[in-house]
Amino acid sequence: MKKLIALYAMPNDPEAFMAHYRTVHLPLVNKIPGLLKAELTVIDRTLMGEPGNFILAEMYFEDDKFKDAMRSPENAATGQDLANFAEGLVTVMTGTVDVGE
Repeated sequence: MKKLIALYAMPNDPEAFMAHYRTVHLPLVNKIPGLLKAELTVIDRTLMGEPGNFILAEMYFEDDKFKDAMRSPENAATGQDLANFAEGLVTVMTGTVDVGE
């Protein structure tokens, strides 16, 4: 399983950020073809490492659907919105889920 991960730093106005995230950005995310689920974690505190993180968004895709999802117009629209409201606040990464044994 593939995962798209977005780590957001603390914005100047967290309430306005979350309002936009929930009413505009998340509906765009949910339109990305092949998305299995999206999770959002609001960071309570940092126990170790770099402080200042605000939320962690994780979007899950089947391996064989991931490339098409990333190339889709729906993902492009999501990326445009991200650039508009979170520029300088977000780090976007991809990874493979490893459940371990």
